[in-house]
Amino acid sequence: MFAPFQPRKGVCFMRESGVLMHLTSLPSPYGIGTMGAAAREFVDFLAAAGQRYWQLLPICPTSYGDSPYQSFSTFAGNPYLIDLDLLAQDGLLRPEEYRSIDWESTPDRVNYGVLYQKRLPVLRLAARRLLADPPAAYGTFCAANDFWLPDYALFMALKDAHGGRAWSEWEAPLRRRDPAALESARQQYADDIAFWQAVQYLFFDQWQGLKAYANDHGVRIIGDLPIYVAADSVDVWSSPQSFQLDGDLRPIEIAGCPPDGFSATGQLWGNPLYDWDAMAKDGYRWWVRRIQVLSSIYDVLRIDHFRGFAGYYAIPRGATTAAGGRWRKGPGMDLFRAVDAALGKREIIAEDLGFLTDDVRELLAQSGYPGMKVLEFAFDSRESGNYLPHTYPRHCVVYTGTHDNEPLNGWFETADPADVAYAVEYLRLTPEEGYHWGMMRAAWASVADLAVVQAQDLLGLGHEARMNAPSTLGGNWCWRALPGSFTPELARRLHRQMELYGRLPQTE
Repeated sequence: MFAPFQPRKGVCFMRESGVLMHLTSLPSPYGIGTMGAAAREFVDFLAAAGQRYWQLLPICPTSYGDSPYQSFSTFAGNPYLIDLDLLAQDGLLRPEEYRSIDWESTPDRVNYGVLYQKRLPVLRLAARRLLADPPAAYGTFCAANDFWLPDYALFMALKDAHGGRAWSEWEAPLRRRDPAALESARQQYADDIAFWQAVQYLFFDQWQGLKAYANDHGVRIIGDLPIYVAADSVDVWSSPQSFQLDGDLRPIEIAGCPPDGFSATGQLWGNPLYDWDAMAKDGYRWWVRRIQVLSSIYDVLRIDHFRGFAGYYAIPRGATTAAGGRWRKGPGMDLFRAVDAALGKREIIAEDLGFLTDDVRELLAQSGYPGMKVLEFAFDSRESGNYLPHTYPRHCVVYTGTHDNEPLNGWFETADPADVAYAVEYLRLTPEEGYHWGMMRAAWASVADLAVVQAQDLLGLGHEARMNAPSTLGGNWCWRALPGSFTPELARRLHRQMELYGRLPQTE
């Protein structure tokens, strides 16, 4: 049956389109995509192609495993994304200080191990020059971010002093944040603390420049807000009362997903779970601040694992699989009413994928946020939900796939042949057009207010360009586009599709 018209509340997109492409995946001669020239060239491509939105993964610092969803801080920026050429333009680096370095990466992959070893020494040179004569903007930045920046800088300095070990392995006075121990550490590691603060200033100075460039060219940025934070993060270390921890500050239970058609043992994420009762007592202040800050960094927020606010899956600490977990009740609309009361309506997309129940559907409806549809799921016989395009409401965002899915050509290569045959018949795909173009066309032709495709799909790439395979370690988050991939010819072809399906930005 056809989807009925639904009145829309909250964020409303105006029948537009966008591309999912993380900053790390941009071309660069220095090992990883950054906020420099290649990022602006990609904005130019999006504008020429009639795209309104550029969607990113989280831009926070990554830790073990290199996942942007396991970060040392929910507020900080990733130092790897700082562009070295821009630092040289600002007089903070000399070209020979970084262009002579062997970054040991191929053009289509990120080598995170080498970045860990070689990037920070270069940034220390830039920070030293910045701090020798800091601009007034540096003091303003530190004052405006004093609710997270001092703790973050101290946390990172202490991690360095402890050989990178998790804060749960530090000596008890520091682990438990004894005031005298913290004050002693601030004095002992003052230079390192200053470095980590300077790095954040450099990051957000460049970020503001890139975002302004995008907005000036009619491109808005969708950013990702992971529902959980990493166990080894300043967020947990500085606010243990907000999490379900035992007397030794260890998680009582951890986050994950139950077994389903995609995984017989489920997904074991390992993140500590929030103490929602404790958070409710202060009006969810931590969450209000988090959404406030990230809403100022991005134009639109995509909240990851939205179903976890209705009910979340809790797995006993020490479990080797997610099979033994249980569902617990989340904060529901109580949290989002507090956010709305404090901040007003924010532009938010709800990632309502996974095991959906009536309470999740009710929460989505009450929030007014648009949910997500994934075209690959529509034809996957393991998927219990309904993602077929003829069932969409207008008030949703359709994706060909997300960072956790195969690129379209990879899906056609690896999916069950019966599922592929179903997609080919339903969408009337042809080899002449290219199956991946036909599937993108289906997203653009749908009634969904916003359609987002992966950059890998525009480039016709396959399994080799997959960004992340959930529940696996190694080889994830590494894909990069080759220089010159986003051509004027590709922009013209994409722009024509936007004309055909009425998705050109309203200003055109």
